[in-house]
Amino acid sequence: METLLPAFGVPFAPAPLDLAMVFARPAPKILEIGFGMGETTAQIAVAHPHNDYLAIEVHTPGVGSLLRLIEANALTNVRIIQHDAVEVLNYMITPDSLSAIHVFFPDPWPKKRHHKRRLIQAPMVRLMASRLRPGGYLHLATDWENYAGQMLEVLSAEAQLANTSGDFAARPAYRPFTKFEMRGVKLGHRVWDLVFKRISATVAGEIVTG
Repeated sequence: METLLPAFGVPFAPAPLDLAMVFARPAPKILEIGFGMGETTAQIAVAHPHNDYLAIEVHTPGVGSLLRLIEANALTNVRIIQHDAVEVLNYMITPDSLSAIHVFFPDPWPKKRHHKRRLIQAPMVRLMASRLRPGGYLHLATDWENYAGQMLEVLSAEAQLANTSGDFAARPAYRPFTKFEMRGVKLGHRVWDLVFKRISATVAGEIVTG
């Protein structure tokens, strides 16, 4: 955190971020929300050096873990923002600027009374969609069937997005299996992937809070 975050971290600021300047090149920009310990982020970045990845996580152990992986793999195409994703999207990411957004295994808040705390709600999806360029994609994954159904319903209702599959998508090759996921699959658990593409102009709206 002391030696690597200054080099690979982007401080939060309530002002638009120049992504081309942050990465010093005009490559496709992909945002990942909630990268956990960073293993998947690092694997994807290693496999796709032509893309730049802006990774958001609030928990310090995860940030430290990804920083170690950045150093170990000599990655130059990953930057980290340790801050709330909603505020980052609202204030730092400009409309029509991202090639993709990844949200892999967000907290499912399994108890029904806590469902309102789930990240994937209509206002958040509208905000994420507005930050995608036309043709860009939003990729979600969850191992909770109830949450998968909610995700499909909310994304399908967003006018800026179109489903790339009939309902749920096959796991794209670029999303590696996590250790947690592989353990679950061996136990008979299922993972649901959703991949939607941005199809329309930005929908203006109020700032999302939460």
